[in-house]
Amino acid sequence: MNTIVYILIFIVVFFLGLFLARFTHKRKIGEYEKIGKKILEDAKKEADVLIREASVQAKDIAIQAKNDFEQEIKSRRIELQNAEKRLAQKEAAIDKKIDLLEKKEDEISKKEKELIGKQTTLDAKIKELDGLLIKERETLEKISGLTSEEAKKILMQRMEDEAKYEAIKICKKIEEDARENADKKAKEIIATAIQRYAGEYVGENTVSVIALPNEEMKGRIIGREGRNIRALEAATGVDIIIDDTPEAVILSCFNPIRREVARIAIERLITDGRIHPARIEEIVSKVAEEMEVKIKEAGEQAVFDLGIHNVHPEIVKLIGRLKFRSSYAQNVYQHSLEVAFICGIIASELRINIKMAKRVGLLHDIGKAVDHEIEGSHAFIGADLAKKYGESEEIVHAIMAHHEDVEAKSLLDVIVQAADALSGARPGARREMLETYVKRLEELERIANSFHGVEKSYAIQAGREIRIVVSSDKITDEEIFMLSKDIAKKIETDLSYPGQIKVVVIRETRAVEYAR
Repeated sequence: MNTIVYILIFIVVFFLGLFLARFTHKRKIGEYEKIGKKILEDAKKEADVLIREASVQAKDIAIQAKNDFEQEIKSRRIELQNAEKRLAQKEAAIDKKIDLLEKKEDEISKKEKELIGKQTTLDAKIKELDGLLIKERETLEKISGLTSEEAKKILMQRMEDEAKYEAIKICKKIEEDARENADKKAKEIIATAIQRYAGEYVGENTVSVIALPNEEMKGRIIGREGRNIRALEAATGVDIIIDDTPEAVILSCFNPIRREVARIAIERLITDGRIHPARIEEIVSKVAEEMEVKIKEAGEQAVFDLGIHNVHPEIVKLIGRLKFRSSYAQNVYQHSLEVAFICGIIASELRINIKMAKRVGLLHDIGKAVDHEIEGSHAFIGADLAKKYGESEEIVHAIMAHHEDVEAKSLLDVIVQAADALSGARPGARREMLETYVKRLEELERIANSFHGVEKSYAIQAGREIRIVVSSDKITDEEIFMLSKDIAKKIETDLSYPGQIKVVVIRETRAVEYAR
Protein backbone atom coordinates (compact mmCIF):
# COMPACT_ATOMS: atom_id res chain seq x y z
CA MET A 1 0.00 0.00 0.00
CA ASN A 2 2.74 2.40 0.98
CA THR A 3 4.70 1.53 -2.12
CA ILE A 4 1.83 2.39 -4.43
CA VAL A 5 1.31 5.68 -2.65
CA TYR A 6 5.02 6.50 -3.06
CA ILE A 7 4.84 5.66 -6.74
CA LEU A 8 1.80 7.84 -7.26
CA ILE A 9 3.42 10.70 -5.40
CA PHE A 10 6.57 10.31 -7.53
CA ILE A 11 4.53 10.38 -10.74
CA VAL A 12 2.61 13.45 -9.65
CA VAL A 13 5.84 15.24 -8.66
CA PHE A 14 7.48 14.25 -11.93
CA PHE A 15 4.73 15.63 -14.12
CA LEU A 16 4.45 18.71 -12.00
CA GLY A 17 8.22 19.34 -12.44
CA LEU A 18 7.97 18.73 -16.14
CA PHE A 19 5.13 21.25 -16.41
CA LEU A 20 7.03 23.88 -14.42
CA ALA A 21 10.22 23.37 -16.50
CA ARG A 22 8.37 23.82 -19.71
CA PHE A 23 6.63 26.93 -18.51
CA THR A 24 9.98 28.43 -17.39
CA HIS A 25 11.64 27.52 -20.74
CA LYS A 26 8.93 29.25 -22.74
CA ARG A 27 9.27 32.35 -20.66
CA LYS A 28 13.08 32.45 -21.18
CA ILE A 29 12.67 31.89 -24.93
CA GLY A 30 10.40 34.90 -25.09
CA GLU A 31 12.94 37.03 -23.29
CA TYR A 32 15.72 35.86 -25.61
CA GLU A 33 13.63 36.69 -28.67
CA LYS A 34 13.10 40.21 -27.37
CA ILE A 35 16.87 40.67 -26.82
CA GLY A 36 17.67 39.31 -30.32
CA LYS A 37 15.17 41.65 -31.95
CA LYS A 38 16.70 44.60 -30.12
CA ILE A 39 20.23 43.60 -31.25
CA LEU A 40 19.04 43.29 -34.85
CA GLU A 41 17.43 46.70 -34.76
CA ASP A 42 20.63 48.27 -33.31
CA ALA A 43 22.75 46.54 -35.99
CA LYS A 44 20.47 47.81 -38.75
CA LYS A 45 20.76 51.35 -37.41
CA GLU A 46 24.60 51.15 -37.27
CA ALA A 47 24.72 49.63 -40.77
CA ASP A 48 22.61 52.47 -42.13
CA VAL A 49 24.96 55.00 -40.52
CA LEU A 50 28.05 53.23 -41.98
CA ILE A 51 26.44 53.03 -45.42
CA ARG A 52 25.65 56.72 -45.38
CA GLU A 53 29.25 57.57 -44.27
CA ALA A 54 30.77 55.27 -46.90
CA SER A 55 28.67 56.82 -49.66
CA VAL A 56 29.78 60.30 -48.55
CA GLN A 57 33.47 59.24 -48.56
CA ALA A 58 33.10 57.57 -51.95
CA LYS A 59 31.63 60.76 -53.37
CA ASP A 60 34.55 62.80 -51.92
CA ILE A 61 37.10 60.38 -53.40
CA ALA A 62 35.40 60.45 -56.77
CA ILE A 63 35.40 64.26 -56.75
CA GLN A 64 39.10 64.37 -55.77
CA ALA A 65 40.06 61.80 -58.46
CA LYS A 66 38.14 63.78 -61.02
CA ASN A 67 39.99 66.98 -60.02
CA ASP A 68 43.38 65.22 -60.17
CA PHE A 69 42.58 63.73 -63.56
CA GLU A 70 41.51 67.08 -64.93
CA GLN A 71 44.71 68.71 -63.55
CA GLU A 72 46.92 66.00 -65.11
CA ILE A 73 45.15 66.33 -68.45
CA LYS A 74 45.68 70.08 -68.33
CA SER A 75 49.46 69.70 -67.62
CA ARG A 76 49.80 67.06 -70.35
CA ARG A 77 48.04 69.37 -72.77
CA ILE A 78 50.49 72.17 -71.92
CA GLU A 79 53.47 69.82 -72.43
CA LEU A 80 52.10 68.69 -75.79
CA GLN A 81 51.66 72.27 -76.88
CA ASN A 82 55.28 73.07 -75.90
CA ALA A 83 56.51 69.98 -77.72
CA GLU A 84 54.58 70.98 -80.83
CA LYS A 85 56.20 74.43 -80.71
CA ARG A 86 59.68 72.90 -80.41
CA LEU A 87 59.02 70.51 -83.27
CA ALA A 88 57.84 73.38 -85.41
CA GLN A 89 61.04 75.31 -84.63
CA LYS A 90 63.20 72.26 -85.42
CA GLU A 91 61.37 71.70 -88.69
CA ALA A 92 62.03 75.29 -89.63
CA ALA A 93 65.74 74.91 -88.79
CA ILE A 94 65.95 71.66 -90.76
CA ASP A 95 64.35 73.31 -93.75
CA LYS A 96 66.98 76.07 -93.60
CA LYS A 97 69.79 73.48 -93.38
CA ILE A 98 68.34 71.57 -96.33
CA ASP A 99 68.34 74.76 -98.36
CA LEU A 100 71.96 75.43 -97.41
CA LEU A 101 72.95 71.85 -98.26
CA GLU A 102 71.29 72.08 -101.63
CA LYS A 103 73.19 75.30 -102.35
CA LYS A 104 76.47 73.69 -101.27
CA GLU A 105 75.77 70.64 -103.41
CA ASP A 106 75.29 72.89 -106.38
CA GLU A 107 78.58 74.66 -105.63
CA ILE A 108 80.41 71.34 -105.16
CA SER A 109 79.07 69.95 -108.41
CA LYS A 110 80.28 73.11 -110.21
CA LYS A 111 83.74 72.84 -108.60
CA GLU A 112 83.84 69.14 -109.41
CA LYS A 113 83.28 69.87 -113.07
CA GLU A 114 86.01 72.50 -112.96
CA LEU A 115 88.40 70.07 -111.23
CA ILE A 116 87.70 67.36 -113.82
CA GLY A 117 88.66 69.79 -116.51
CA LYS A 118 91.81 70.85 -114.64
CA GLN A 119 92.70 67.18 -113.93
CA THR A 120 92.52 66.38 -117.63
CA THR A 121 94.86 69.29 -118.36
CA LEU A 122 97.16 68.25 -115.48
CA ASP A 123 97.33 64.63 -116.70
CA ALA A 124 98.35 65.84 -120.12
CA LYS A 125 101.07 68.05 -118.59
CA ILE A 126 102.30 65.19 -116.39
CA LYS A 127 102.58 62.91 -119.43
CA GLU A 128 104.47 65.62 -121.25
CA LEU A 129 106.76 66.13 -118.22
CA ASP A 130 107.40 62.37 -117.90
CA GLY A 131 108.42 62.28 -121.54
CA LEU A 132 110.80 65.21 -121.01
CA LEU A 133 112.29 63.52 -117.89
CA ILE A 134 112.85 60.30 -119.82
CA LYS A 135 114.59 62.19 -122.60
CA GLU A 136 116.65 64.15 -120.06
CA ARG A 137 117.66 60.93 -118.24
CA GLU A 138 118.66 59.30 -121.53
CA THR A 139 120.70 62.39 -122.44
CA LEU A 140 122.42 62.42 -118.99
CA GLU A 141 123.21 58.70 -119.23
CA LYS A 142 124.81 59.27 -122.66
CA ILE A 143 126.86 62.21 -121.38
CA SER A 144 128.00 60.55 -118.08
CA GLY A 145 128.41 57.04 -119.40
CA LEU A 146 126.51 55.70 -116.29
CA THR A 147 123.10 54.13 -115.94
CA SER A 148 120.56 55.63 -113.53
CA GLU A 149 121.04 52.74 -111.07
CA GLU A 150 124.82 53.23 -111.04
CA ALA A 151 124.39 56.96 -110.53
CA LYS A 152 121.97 56.30 -107.66
CA LYS A 153 124.45 53.98 -105.96
CA ILE A 154 127.27 56.53 -106.27
CA LEU A 155 125.03 59.30 -104.98
CA MET A 156 123.76 57.19 -102.08
CA GLN A 157 127.32 56.21 -101.14
CA ARG A 158 128.42 59.84 -101.14
CA MET A 159 125.39 60.88 -99.11
CA GLU A 160 126.03 58.06 -96.63
CA ASP A 161 129.69 59.06 -96.24
CA GLU A 162 128.73 62.69 -95.77
CA ALA A 163 126.04 61.74 -93.23
CA LYS A 164 128.51 59.60 -91.28
CA TYR A 165 131.07 62.41 -91.32
CA GLU A 166 128.48 64.94 -90.13
CA ALA A 167 127.22 62.51 -87.47
CA ILE A 168 130.76 61.97 -86.16
CA LYS A 169 131.33 65.74 -86.04
CA ILE A 170 128.02 66.25 -84.19
CA CYS A 171 128.84 63.43 -81.74
CA LYS A 172 132.26 64.91 -81.11
CA LYS A 173 130.79 68.37 -80.51
CA ILE A 174 128.07 66.99 -78.21
CA GLU A 175 130.68 65.06 -76.22
CA GLU A 176 132.92 68.12 -75.94
CA ASP A 177 130.02 70.28 -74.77
CA ALA A 178 128.94 67.60 -72.30
CA ARG A 179 132.48 67.23 -70.99
CA GLU A 180 132.81 70.97 -70.44
CA ASN A 181 129.75 70.98 -68.17
CA ALA A 182 129.37 67.46 -66.84
CA ASP A 183 132.95 66.23 -66.53
CA LYS A 184 133.92 68.97 -64.10
CA LYS A 185 130.84 68.44 -61.91
CA ALA A 186 131.20 64.66 -61.97
CA LYS A 187 134.85 64.90 -60.95
CA GLU A 188 133.95 67.24 -58.13
CA ILE A 189 131.27 64.85 -56.82
CA ILE A 190 133.52 61.78 -57.06
CA ALA A 191 136.49 63.60 -55.52
CA THR A 192 134.28 64.84 -52.69
CA ALA A 193 132.96 61.32 -52.07
CA ILE A 194 136.47 59.83 -52.01
CA GLN A 195 137.87 62.60 -49.78
CA ARG A 196 135.00 62.41 -47.30
CA TYR A 197 135.20 58.62 -47.01
CA ALA A 198 138.69 57.22 -46.62
CA GLY A 199 138.01 53.67 -45.42
CA GLU A 200 140.77 51.32 -44.35
CA TYR A 201 141.04 47.93 -46.00
CA VAL A 202 142.43 44.67 -44.70
CA GLY A 203 142.83 41.83 -47.20
CA GLU A 204 141.31 38.48 -46.21
CA ASN A 205 142.08 35.12 -47.73
CA THR A 206 139.41 32.69 -48.87
CA VAL A 207 141.26 29.79 -47.14
CA SER A 208 141.84 29.96 -43.38
CA VAL A 209 145.22 28.94 -41.93
CA ILE A 210 145.57 28.07 -38.25
CA ALA A 211 148.99 28.38 -36.62
CA LEU A 212 149.93 25.47 -34.33
CA PRO A 213 152.20 25.73 -31.27
CA ASN A 214 154.19 22.66 -32.36
CA GLU A 215 154.20 19.75 -34.81
CA GLU A 216 152.85 17.33 -32.18
CA MET A 217 149.54 19.20 -32.24
CA LYS A 218 148.88 17.87 -35.77
CA GLY A 219 148.80 14.34 -34.41
CA ARG A 220 146.44 15.34 -31.59
CA ILE A 221 144.11 17.04 -34.08
CA ILE A 222 144.10 13.89 -36.25
CA GLY A 223 143.55 11.66 -33.19
CA ARG A 224 143.72 7.92 -32.88
CA GLU A 225 142.86 6.37 -36.27
CA GLY A 226 141.70 9.85 -37.41
CA ARG A 227 138.66 10.03 -35.10
CA ASN A 228 139.30 13.64 -34.00
CA ILE A 229 139.69 15.06 -37.51
CA ARG A 230 136.60 13.15 -38.69
CA ALA A 231 134.62 14.53 -35.76
CA LEU A 232 135.84 18.05 -36.54
CA GLU A 233 134.91 17.77 -40.23
CA ALA A 234 131.50 16.29 -39.41
CA ALA A 235 130.69 18.94 -36.78
CA THR A 236 131.89 21.98 -38.78
CA GLY A 237 131.28 20.90 -42.38
CA VAL A 238 134.74 22.03 -43.56
CA ASP A 239 137.70 20.19 -45.08
CA ILE A 240 140.74 20.13 -42.77
CA ILE A 241 144.01 19.84 -44.71
CA ILE A 242 147.05 18.70 -42.74
CA ASP A 243 150.12 18.56 -44.98
CA ASP A 244 153.85 19.24 -44.76
CA THR A 245 153.34 22.93 -43.99
CA PRO A 246 155.20 23.44 -40.70
CA GLU A 247 153.07 24.23 -37.66
CA ALA A 248 149.93 25.05 -39.69
CA VAL A 249 146.55 23.53 -40.50
CA ILE A 250 144.51 24.67 -43.53
CA LEU A 251 140.70 24.94 -43.49
CA SER A 252 138.84 24.85 -46.83
CA CYS A 253 135.11 25.43 -47.32
CA PHE A 254 132.80 27.38 -49.66
CA ASN A 255 130.75 28.57 -46.69
CA PRO A 256 132.76 31.33 -44.92
CA ILE A 257 130.65 31.06 -41.73
CA ARG A 258 131.43 27.39 -41.32
CA ARG A 259 135.11 28.06 -42.00
CA GLU A 260 135.19 30.77 -39.32
CA VAL A 261 133.38 28.51 -36.80
CA ALA A 262 135.90 25.75 -37.49
CA ARG A 263 138.84 28.15 -37.09
CA ILE A 264 137.67 29.50 -33.73
CA ALA A 265 136.73 26.01 -32.48
CA ILE A 266 140.15 24.50 -33.35
CA GLU A 267 141.99 27.44 -31.77
CA ARG A 268 139.98 26.96 -28.55
CA LEU A 269 140.61 23.20 -28.58
CA ILE A 270 144.33 23.83 -28.99
CA THR A 271 144.28 26.31 -26.09
CA ASP A 272 142.19 23.97 -23.93
CA GLY A 273 144.30 20.91 -24.73
CA ARG A 274 141.40 18.45 -24.42
CA ILE A 275 140.78 17.19 -27.96
CA HIS A 276 138.32 14.32 -28.27
CA PRO A 277 134.99 13.87 -30.18
CA ALA A 278 132.69 14.81 -27.27
CA ARG A 279 134.69 17.94 -26.47
CA ILE A 280 134.83 18.82 -30.19
CA GLU A 281 131.02 18.69 -30.51
CA GLU A 282 130.60 20.79 -27.38
CA ILE A 283 133.07 23.48 -28.48
CA VAL A 284 131.73 23.63 -32.07
CA SER A 285 128.14 23.97 -30.81
CA LYS A 286 129.12 26.76 -28.41
CA VAL A 287 131.15 28.61 -31.10
CA ALA A 288 128.24 28.33 -33.58
CA GLU A 289 125.90 29.97 -31.07
CA GLU A 290 128.44 32.73 -30.41
CA MET A 291 128.86 33.19 -34.16
CA GLU A 292 125.11 33.78 -34.59
CA VAL A 293 125.31 36.50 -31.94
CA LYS A 294 128.39 38.05 -33.63
CA ILE A 295 126.63 38.03 -37.02
CA LYS A 296 123.58 39.77 -35.58
CA GLU A 297 125.73 42.33 -33.74
CA ALA A 298 127.76 43.06 -36.88
CA GLY A 299 124.57 43.63 -38.88
CA GLU A 300 123.08 45.86 -36.19
CA GLN A 301 126.34 47.84 -35.95
CA ALA A 302 126.35 48.47 -39.72
CA VAL A 303 122.72 49.61 -39.67
CA PHE A 304 123.40 51.84 -36.65
CA ASP A 305 126.55 53.40 -38.17
CA LEU A 306 124.63 54.34 -41.32
CA GLY A 307 121.54 55.62 -39.48
CA ILE A 308 119.16 53.29 -41.30
CA HIS A 309 115.87 52.29 -39.67
CA ASN A 310 113.12 49.66 -40.10
CA VAL A 311 115.41 46.96 -41.49
CA HIS A 312 114.00 43.43 -41.32
CA PRO A 313 115.82 41.22 -38.74
CA GLU A 314 116.66 38.63 -41.42
CA ILE A 315 118.27 41.34 -43.56
CA VAL A 316 120.31 42.42 -40.51
CA LYS A 317 121.59 38.84 -40.13
CA LEU A 318 122.50 38.65 -43.81
CA ILE A 319 124.47 41.91 -43.51
CA GLY A 320 126.36 40.42 -40.56
CA ARG A 321 127.18 37.28 -42.60
CA LEU A 322 128.96 39.47 -45.16
CA LYS A 323 131.67 40.11 -42.55
CA PHE A 324 132.98 36.61 -43.26
CA ARG A 325 132.59 36.80 -47.06
CA SER A 326 135.24 38.09 -49.48
CA SER A 327 135.16 38.92 -53.20
CA TYR A 328 138.36 39.43 -55.19
CA ALA A 329 140.03 39.26 -51.73
CA GLN A 330 137.98 42.32 -50.65
CA ASN A 331 135.85 41.94 -47.51
CA VAL A 332 132.23 42.30 -48.65
CA TYR A 333 131.05 43.71 -45.30
CA GLN A 334 133.61 46.54 -45.42
CA HIS A 335 132.93 47.01 -49.14
CA SER A 336 129.16 47.34 -48.49
CA LEU A 337 129.74 49.93 -45.76
CA GLU A 338 132.11 51.83 -48.03
CA VAL A 339 129.62 51.81 -50.91
CA ALA A 340 126.85 52.95 -48.55
CA PHE A 341 128.92 55.93 -47.34
CA ILE A 342 129.92 56.89 -50.89
CA CYS A 343 126.27 56.61 -52.04
CA GLY A 344 125.23 58.92 -49.20
CA ILE A 345 127.89 61.49 -50.10
CA ILE A 346 127.00 61.48 -53.81
CA ALA A 347 123.28 61.70 -52.95
CA SER A 348 123.94 64.71 -50.71
CA GLU A 349 125.81 66.43 -53.56
CA LEU A 350 122.92 65.71 -55.94
CA ARG A 351 120.31 66.63 -53.29
CA ILE A 352 118.34 63.40 -53.35
CA ASN A 353 117.24 61.08 -50.52
CA ILE A 354 120.47 60.31 -48.59
CA LYS A 355 119.03 57.56 -46.36
CA MET A 356 117.62 55.66 -49.31
CA ALA A 357 120.99 55.94 -51.12
CA LYS A 358 122.82 54.60 -48.04
CA ARG A 359 120.26 51.81 -47.67
CA VAL A 360 120.69 50.53 -51.21
CA GLY A 361 124.49 50.92 -50.95
CA LEU A 362 124.52 48.69 -47.86
CA LEU A 363 122.18 46.10 -49.41
CA HIS A 364 123.56 46.04 -52.98
CA ASP A 365 125.72 42.91 -52.36
CA ILE A 366 123.35 41.21 -49.87
CA GLY A 367 123.00 38.29 -52.30
CA LYS A 368 126.65 37.34 -51.69
CA ALA A 369 125.69 36.23 -48.16
CA VAL A 370 123.88 33.21 -49.63
CA ASP A 371 125.15 32.93 -53.24
CA HIS A 372 127.03 29.71 -52.30
CA GLU A 373 123.66 28.18 -51.34
CA ILE A 374 121.36 29.58 -54.10
CA GLU A 375 121.94 29.37 -57.86
CA GLY A 376 122.09 32.59 -59.87
CA SER A 377 123.67 36.03 -59.99
CA HIS A 378 124.17 37.68 -56.58
CA ALA A 379 122.38 40.80 -57.92
CA PHE A 380 119.17 38.87 -58.65
CA ILE A 381 119.47 36.83 -55.43
CA GLY A 382 119.87 40.06 -53.43
CA ALA A 383 116.91 41.68 -55.20
CA ASP A 384 114.71 38.64 -54.41
CA LEU A 385 115.75 38.73 -50.74
CA ALA A 386 115.11 42.49 -50.49
CA LYS A 387 111.68 42.08 -52.06
CA LYS A 388 110.89 39.13 -49.77
CA TYR A 389 111.71 41.14 -46.64
CA GLY A 390 109.68 44.23 -47.55
CA GLU A 391 112.12 46.63 -49.23
CA SER A 392 110.69 49.19 -51.69
CA GLU A 393 110.60 48.71 -55.48
CA GLU A 394 113.30 51.41 -55.94
CA ILE A 395 115.70 49.55 -53.62
CA VAL A 396 114.97 46.18 -55.26
CA HIS A 397 115.57 47.53 -58.78
CA ALA A 398 118.77 49.34 -57.76
CA ILE A 399 120.18 46.09 -56.27
CA MET A 400 119.24 44.23 -59.48
CA ALA A 401 120.82 46.90 -61.71
CA HIS A 402 124.09 47.58 -59.84
CA HIS A 403 126.05 45.32 -62.24
CA GLU A 404 123.91 46.40 -65.25
CA ASP A 405 122.15 43.00 -65.39
CA VAL A 406 119.04 45.09 -66.05
CA GLU A 407 118.76 48.61 -67.43
CA ALA A 408 119.13 51.47 -64.94
CA LYS A 409 115.87 53.41 -64.58
CA SER A 410 116.53 55.95 -61.84
CA LEU A 411 119.31 58.17 -60.54
CA LEU A 412 119.59 55.87 -57.51
CA ASP A 413 120.57 52.95 -59.81
CA VAL A 414 123.39 54.99 -61.37
CA ILE A 415 124.65 56.21 -57.98
CA VAL A 416 124.98 52.63 -56.70
CA GLN A 417 126.81 51.58 -59.87
CA ALA A 418 129.25 54.50 -59.51
CA ALA A 419 129.84 53.92 -55.77
CA ASP A 420 130.38 50.18 -56.33
CA ALA A 421 132.92 50.92 -59.08
CA LEU A 422 134.72 53.49 -56.86
CA SER A 423 134.98 51.08 -53.95
CA GLY A 424 136.17 48.18 -56.09
CA ALA A 425 138.48 50.11 -58.40
CA ARG A 426 140.50 52.13 -55.89
CA PRO A 427 144.15 51.00 -55.52
CA GLY A 428 144.60 48.12 -53.08
CA ALA A 429 140.92 47.35 -52.79
CA ARG A 430 141.04 44.04 -54.61
CA ARG A 431 143.68 41.43 -55.44
CA GLU A 432 143.63 38.94 -58.27
CA MET A 433 145.58 35.80 -59.07
CA LEU A 434 148.50 36.26 -61.48
CA GLU A 435 146.99 33.93 -64.08
CA THR A 436 143.70 35.84 -64.08
CA TYR A 437 145.54 39.15 -64.32
CA VAL A 438 147.70 38.09 -67.29
CA LYS A 439 144.73 36.51 -69.05
CA ARG A 440 142.73 39.72 -68.72
CA LEU A 441 145.58 41.77 -70.23
CA GLU A 442 145.82 39.37 -73.17
CA GLU A 443 142.04 39.47 -73.72
CA LEU A 444 142.07 43.27 -73.67
CA GLU A 445 144.77 43.45 -76.34
CA ARG A 446 143.08 40.73 -78.42
CA ILE A 447 139.76 42.62 -78.45
CA ALA A 448 141.47 45.88 -79.43
CA ASN A 449 143.50 44.24 -82.23
CA SER A 450 140.35 42.67 -83.71
CA PHE A 451 139.11 46.08 -84.98
CA HIS A 452 139.91 47.45 -88.44
CA GLY A 453 142.71 50.02 -88.60
CA VAL A 454 144.35 49.09 -85.26
CA GLU A 455 148.13 48.70 -85.51
CA LYS A 456 149.14 48.08 -81.88
CA SER A 457 147.53 47.96 -78.45
CA TYR A 458 149.01 48.10 -74.95
CA ALA A 459 147.21 47.16 -71.72
CA ILE A 460 148.64 49.31 -68.88
CA GLN A 461 147.78 50.46 -65.34
CA ALA A 462 147.24 46.88 -64.15
CA GLY A 463 144.66 46.31 -66.88
CA ARG A 464 142.61 49.39 -65.99
CA GLU A 465 143.63 51.24 -69.17
CA ILE A 466 144.31 50.19 -72.76
CA ARG A 467 146.07 52.41 -75.28
CA ILE A 468 145.45 51.71 -78.96
CA VAL A 469 147.53 53.04 -81.87
CA VAL A 470 145.63 53.22 -85.18
CA SER A 471 146.83 53.66 -88.76
CA SER A 472 146.41 57.26 -89.89
CA ASP A 473 145.66 56.30 -93.50
CA LYS A 474 142.78 53.97 -92.45
CA ILE A 475 141.15 55.87 -89.57
CA THR A 476 140.33 59.60 -89.60
CA ASP A 477 140.41 61.95 -86.62
CA GLU A 478 136.62 61.84 -86.41
CA GLU A 479 136.43 58.04 -86.64
CA ILE A 480 138.67 57.45 -83.61
CA PHE A 481 135.84 58.59 -81.33
CA MET A 482 133.46 55.98 -82.75
CA LEU A 483 136.25 53.36 -82.61
CA SER A 484 136.88 54.02 -78.90
CA LYS A 485 133.16 53.61 -78.17
CA ASP A 486 132.96 50.36 -80.17
CA ILE A 487 136.02 48.88 -78.39
CA ALA A 488 134.63 49.89 -74.97
CA LYS A 489 131.28 48.20 -75.76
CA LYS A 490 133.08 45.04 -76.93
CA ILE A 491 135.12 44.93 -73.69
CA GLU A 492 131.95 45.37 -71.60
CA THR A 493 130.28 42.51 -73.47
CA ASP A 494 133.17 39.99 -73.55
CA LEU A 495 135.08 40.55 -70.29
CA SER A 496 134.29 40.35 -66.58
CA TYR A 497 136.38 42.69 -64.44
CA PRO A 498 136.17 44.81 -61.28
CA GLY A 499 135.90 48.59 -61.62
CA GLN A 500 136.28 50.19 -65.04
CA ILE A 501 138.72 50.15 -67.98
CA LYS A 502 139.79 53.32 -69.80
CA VAL A 503 140.07 53.04 -73.61
CA VAL A 504 142.49 55.52 -75.27
CA VAL A 505 142.76 55.60 -79.08
CA ILE A 506 145.84 57.39 -80.52
CA ARG A 507 146.19 58.55 -84.16
CA GLU A 508 149.36 60.19 -85.42
CA THR A 509 149.89 61.87 -88.80
CA ARG A 510 153.50 62.12 -90.04
CA ALA A 511 154.78 64.01 -93.05
CA VAL A 512 158.21 62.73 -94.23
CA GLU A 513 160.32 64.27 -97.00
CA TYR A 514 163.98 63.95 -97.97
CA ALA A 515 166.24 66.80 -99.06
CA ARG A 516 168.60 65.68 -101.80
